[in-house]
Amino acid sequence: MLTPQGGVSSFDGAKGSWTYTGIASASWEVDIFGRLTNAKRRSKALYEQSLEYEQAVSTSLIANMANLYYTLLMLDEQYRISQETALSWQESVRTMRAMMEAGMTNEAGVAQAEANCRQVEASLLDLEQQIKEVENSICILLGTVPGPVERGRLEGQTFPEDLSVGVPLQLLSRRPDVKSAELALASAFYSTNAARSAFYPSITLSGTAGWTNSAGSLIVNPGKVLLSAVASLTQPLFNRGQNVAQLKIAKAQQEEAKLAFQQTLLNAGSEVNNALTQVQKARGRASLRQEQVASLEEAVRSTQLLMQHGTTTYLEVLTAQQSLLSARLTQVADRFDEIQGIVNLYQALGGGRS
Repeated sequence: MLTPQGGVSSFDGAKGSWTYTGIASASWEVDIFGRLTNAKRRSKALYEQSLEYEQAVSTSLIANMANLYYTLLMLDEQYRISQETALSWQESVRTMRAMMEAGMTNEAGVAQAEANCRQVEASLLDLEQQIKEVENSICILLGTVPGPVERGRLEGQTFPEDLSVGVPLQLLSRRPDVKSAELALASAFYSTNAARSAFYPSITLSGTAGWTNSAGSLIVNPGKVLLSAVASLTQPLFNRGQNVAQLKIAKAQQEEAKLAFQQTLLNAGSEVNNALTQVQKARGRASLRQEQVASLEEAVRSTQLLMQHGTTTYLEVLTAQQSLLSARLTQVADRFDEIQGIVNLYQALGGGRS
């Protein structure tokens, strides 16, 4: 701290005399018991914790964007399947009308076929609405005006085939929430140490240096140098109860931070395991669903031929067609479930780091 002072004085009309004093003072606390060091480390841990929060927000944003994008691809594929099915069923309706005119079926069968066809056509409108809503959600995340989103197709997406069943514990430490909980524990630890150091005395060193041309009652020039150094020892005597209470609070907060860190680590392991399981089970269903779709496609062809030759009813044809549509839509949903599991795994492992 710099405190310059100056003035002029005159006696009995004599020539004025200038006096000046320029003093700079500073003080240092000798950190023997670590009070200042622990406070500094605690502040650093809190700062790094805020950086981890930023990383968590970034990872969550990327995962949300990826889920929305692949949801859009899934809806596109389901729309394409439903559109193909609608065209096929429209052809079936025309065929059944011709068969009714030829006396090979009745009006009830035609009406049922038309109803199923209208149901698929109505589902196309629902899918169009869902696609538009997802596109708007993506635009909101991108900060752009709502509109069409350029994209590929679901079947063209590729991902790593080999995913480790066991994830090393070190990878979980990359998660922002785990790192944040760890830093919170460190901050609580340093707070406890700082509270403990409050029981010990503090040593402060202070010194001043400056110049002056005033020496007692005489005024001389040039100025002289002023130097002084002081050491003080402060021992807390009357606030011991307060220090004890603060130490107990700090210890309790440290234990709370420890339990929170352990719980965060357990949650992280559970989320990683869930994501891996989701991917593995979705891939297992994919192969079974492919066989189901192939069998149902054959069933549709067979029932249509049998109906045309009068050996089966329209109900069997409609049932086979509905089962095929349901299986194909579910097949697309299974593929999306696999992709979503990979995205969840990315987020569960803490995302990418620069």
